[in-house]
Amino acid sequence: MANIKSQIKRNRQNDKRRLRNRVYRGAARTAVKNARTAMTSGDAENSKIALLEAISQLDRAAQKGVLHRNNVARRKSRLMKQFGKLGSLPARTEMAAPVIAEPEAAAKPKKEPSRRRATKKEPEVEVMAEAEAEPETKAKPKAEPKAKGETKKTTRRARTAKKSD
Repeated sequence: MANIKSQIKRNRQNDKRRLRNRVYRGAARTAVKNARTAMTSGDAENSKIALLEAISQLDRAAQKGVLHRNNVARRKSRLMKQFGKLGSLPARTEMAAPVIAEPEAAAKPKKEPSRRRATKKEPEVEVMAEAEAEPETKAKPKAEPKAKGETKKTTRRARTAKKSD
């Protein structure tokens, strides 16, 4: 048992996290087990449903930080490899029917992904012509000199250096 306050609190936090993570890890483990048993039974349709459930549970565990994403990727890869050995699924006529798409006017415009570095756009030709016609000759105004009483404050180091001189 810890004697230090911070370590006692750390132990309490670890217990809370362990119990919270246990739910996601257990659900993923059960889903993977169900998928493997469905695949060994040979029923392609049930094994596909179980496989999709297992992948969903594994992804959820990775998203919550319970399992490492590479660990999840490895498990999903092995499940898919095992599922691939079953053979291809028979084509279903219900899924082969074309899906009617919504009109483009009703669809929301897609937002372009933000980028860290903005790409430089080429300036328009008209803007360049205007810029060449009116060159800017305006210089920045110089700062006005300060009055005698308004001198810049010196730092402590600079004052001590002046005193020692």
